Amino acid sequence: MDTLFTAMENERKQQVAPLAVRMRPRTLEDVVGQQDAVGPGSWLRAAIEQDNVSSVILYGPAGTGKTSIAHVIAESTKATFVEVSAIGGTVSDLRREIDAAEKRLALNGSRTILFVDEIHRFNRSQQDALLHAVENRTVVLVGATTENPFFEVNSALISRSRVVGLKGLSDGDVAQLVDRAVADPRGLDGLYKLDPAARSAIVLLAGGDGRASLTTLELAAGMQQPGTRENPAVITKAQVESATPHRALPYDKNKDMHYDIISAFIKSMRGSDPDAALYWLARMIDGGEDPKYIARRMLIHASEDVGNADPQALLVAAAAFKSAEVIGYPECRINLAQAATYIALAPKSNACEAGIDAALAEVRNGPKRDVPDYLRDRHRPGSEHYGAYKYPHDYPAGWVDQRYLPEGLERGCFYHPSERGWESYRVDAAARDRAQAMHTAARDRAQAAHAAVGGNHGAGLPKGKPIDVEANDLRSGSKKPGARDASEGEETGGR
Repeated sequence: MDTLFTAMENERKQQVAPLAVRMRPRTLEDVVGQQDAVGPGSWLRAAIEQDNVSSVILYGPAGTGKTSIAHVIAESTKATFVEVSAIGGTVSDLRREIDAAEKRLALNGSRTILFVDEIHRFNRSQQDALLHAVENRTVVLVGATTENPFFEVNSALISRSRVVGLKGLSDGDVAQLVDRAVADPRGLDGLYKLDPAARSAIVLLAGGDGRASLTTLELAAGMQQPGTRENPAVITKAQVESATPHRALPYDKNKDMHYDIISAFIKSMRGSDPDAALYWLARMIDGGEDPKYIARRMLIHASEDVGNADPQALLVAAAAFKSAEVIGYPECRINLAQAATYIALAPKSNACEAGIDAALAEVRNGPKRDVPDYLRDRHRPGSEHYGAYKYPHDYPAGWVDQRYLPEGLERGCFYHPSERGWESYRVDAAARDRAQAMHTAARDRAQAAHAAVGGNHGAGLPKGKPIDVEANDLRSGSKKPGARDASEGEETGGR
């Protein structure tokens, strides 16, 4: 009598269950889109078919079949199947199920498969409560999570389980699920049919989520009375869009999808693709990402990947951050888009990042190097003995040939400017300034030398004949301004 009552109760539950629940696969052949995980030759398929499943954690996006595979295990195994949801579940719930599993094992040797949905929502103490039971196989754990288990699940639990990754469903996979649900007696039983445009709309709105596609189908079907198998009611695209007006693409702040999309956004700007940058930006905006977070990432990127090739990029990113802070959504989406496209189109240079990282490596790993005496602070007693510091503004072009690096380091050891954008222009301009300053200094030295030989104030210099400064410099061993210095790897005319 209890068995009959239980069967009737389960049948009533099945009748009122959501379409996605009614259409859960019963066999591995019914599982769609997960050939790598449960297809022929896979570890999990072999374990299920041999009724020898060990603890496993199913990891993948929402609506890809994690719960469905767990129920296939339940249908295929001789073990007792127990389901616990991490949402609202407690340590007491777990211990109660583990105690019951111990009794079944002791009484008749019956194994227990414990399915924990959303296992990443269990805190550490709740996950720890499973360890002993999993280790001695009192229960076989089947956990399901949308988050990377290596970050969200206790490492001790991971080491005692097999992690099986599931992929997002393709459009073809989703269409197959929808077609099956329309025809299957557990689903719409052929009493409805889908207009081709409606079918395409459901697939598009699902975004690779099988459960979402069946929910949309059920909502659209509920907008009219069912037909007959001979004359089924037609579900239109308009009904589908009315049932689900907004496609909710997966985006979970502070989780894997969050980091994947911001990574794609940054890489798109680095790769100078404004369209891709706008797409990933839109995904974040649509997912409700904090606009200040997006702007902060652009601030970093503006210096990291654009740098002095276009210094304006940093100002644009800073302005976008201020706009996000002051204005917020929805208007600040325009400011974010302007900054993203500006940075994407800007010339690229990572010379600043590479330079500071090289300098930090030298500071942390190299020998201690003293500040040259003439660069030290002049406000302390005894500083008059430090040597003469040459004040650049006292010299032509505001520059003087003076060593600023400590001994053992040479100019050009850290900063290697690119040949792109403003960075290249400024390097060339600095080289011209330095060459001019060196030329002026050489001329002054030559005139002073002639004056010393011929008398004060230039006596003995031939009138009307210019001094060949470069010839004098070359004869005295000096380099011609702009000549390449192989030891420094730069033009001596470069600033």
